Amino acid sequence: MDRKSIIIVALSVALLLGWYPLTNYIWGPPPPRTTQQLAPTNAPLGGTNISTVSNGVATAVAAVSGTETRPTTAASTLLVAPNTPEQTEVLAGDDVRYTFTSHGGGIKLVELTKYPHSVGSKTGTDTNKFATLNTKAPTPAMALLGGSVIEGDGIYKLTKTGNSVRAEKLVGNEILIVKEFTVGTNYLLHTKVTIENRSTQTVRLPAQTVIFGTATPQTAHETEATTGFIWYNGKKDVHEGTAWFANRFLGCFPGTPRSEYLAGDNDVKWAAVHNQFFTMAAVPKEAAPQVVSRQINLPPPTEAERAADPRAIAAPHGFQTGFVYPQANIAANSKIEREYDLFTGPREYNTLARQASKYNNNLDLVMNFGGFFGFFAKALLLSMNALASWGLSYGWAIVVITVTIKLVFWPLTHASTKSMKRMAALAPELKKIQDKYKDDPQKLTQKQFELWREHKVNPFGSCIPMVLQIPVFFGFFRMLQTAIELRGAEFLWVMDLSQSDTVFVIPGINFPINPMPLLMGVTMLWQAQITPASPTMDPVQQKIMKYMPLMFLVFLYNFSAGLTLYWTVNNLLTILQTKMTNTDPVTPTPEAAKLPAAPVKKKK
Repeated sequence: MDRKSIIIVALSVALLLGWYPLTNYIWGPPPPRTTQQLAPTNAPLGGTNISTVSNGVATAVAAVSGTETRPTTAASTLLVAPNTPEQTEVLAGDDVRYTFTSHGGGIKLVELTKYPHSVGSKTGTDTNKFATLNTKAPTPAMALLGGSVIEGDGIYKLTKTGNSVRAEKLVGNEILIVKEFTVGTNYLLHTKVTIENRSTQTVRLPAQTVIFGTATPQTAHETEATTGFIWYNGKKDVHEGTAWFANRFLGCFPGTPRSEYLAGDNDVKWAAVHNQFFTMAAVPKEAAPQVVSRQINLPPPTEAERAADPRAIAAPHGFQTGFVYPQANIAANSKIEREYDLFTGPREYNTLARQASKYNNNLDLVMNFGGFFGFFAKALLLSMNALASWGLSYGWAIVVITVTIKLVFWPLTHASTKSMKRMAALAPELKKIQDKYKDDPQKLTQKQFELWREHKVNPFGSCIPMVLQIPVFFGFFRMLQTAIELRGAEFLWVMDLSQSDTVFVIPGINFPINPMPLLMGVTMLWQAQITPASPTMDPVQQKIMKYMPLMFLVFLYNFSAGLTLYWTVNNLLTILQTKMTNTDPVTPTPEAAKLPAAPVKKKK
């Protein structure tokens, strides 16, 4: 390796180590957050219109005069008075356990008893705790918000009967609110919310929000990038998260943060909150008017959590999400009833696909495989699961799929490499053309194409295999990011293929040492060194392509070990094929055989 190469490698490693401290130095560290939740927004609208545009979805909320207030989209800091005694009830279903609270009359916690809280630990899997949903959320799921007329003192009476829990509350001796929860199968919880007017006159209800769940990280070190919310209007699914609220320019530079997401036009078929592997999805019996979400502050990790995981996020965020209903009049002795089916379980494709098929609601879109690449993600996931069902570990299943994909594209890659070698044989003639027409770019391009056509060389041949493999790569990327099957799957030294393969954390700076992406970077550099350069590429471009792998190392350093395993194996196979092709003599066309050989530069 020459001196320039050593300098570039050193600078790349320095950038990798110092990226986060550098960004904090330039833009300053994030402000300290408290655990206080965002207060409700109850300011009168005064006849104005609020318009929220998000991801191509525009929604206008028409305000009316009088006492109408904006829907309460987040709970107050305290739903009940401090030190108020709390009543809880527990319902257990198949592989799931619900804890209900009298504070807000909703679901305080969901425990998935089939899945441990944490996996991949060197000290062993934590089997004493289960994976949870709505973890540390300040508001229970299925809380009904809308000011004092709806919330009152926030205290409900809980009654458990068989596989059901009933939460009820009388507000102001006029409004009776009853919530009935019944455990079903396949992670489903049926919920019925009734608002009854027990007075002798019509009561005007303010706008209400039903908070069906809060997206919270599963572990102390899970990043906000894996949490978010989704909603579906019957035609299109919209996925949002921390990036939408941060509103950074080009995704990097500070922008004006957004405080509230509001969308829908009486067409919200379902909505969901999720972390990397688990989700709470609410399907209303009748489409909800709107969906709303706010980014809230969650309690910071405890000292015990920090000691157990040095990578713990200091100030985690959650996304409190619910359905918005407009103000309404309830006649005397009448009521409003709303029903929901809550799915509270894993983001596991087969499970969600069965629900989607049974209820014809496309609930499997919660997987967020994404558009065109979703087809490849599903195919790869099903292939990986099939191989695992035959006895292969998931790590070896990824290796087998990678080898299979490489064999499929082998003829194209082989032809591409040979085409590049034939182009290299034309280098002297191309140099003459470039010198002759250097002042006439149009003529230069014309003569170059004439030369390639004459010698039957395709200048774009090297790009075709790469273009064809892009959908496969992004499909793999999507699949590996959300495949719960990889959670806790081991391979060689990797303890969890769904996470980075950290073997050591440097004290003081908390920088993780991840061998798999380092191996990936080495193989990418090796591949770049032995890949023939295009003769039409100028020296600067050649150097950029030569060291581009180091940037991929920076970007993918903390990605899942499953993804970097795929890329590493693919690189090794590409290196093998390149070496085989380089030793395979290329028969030039008759015209190319007459050209003088390219001059050999002597090393100084």
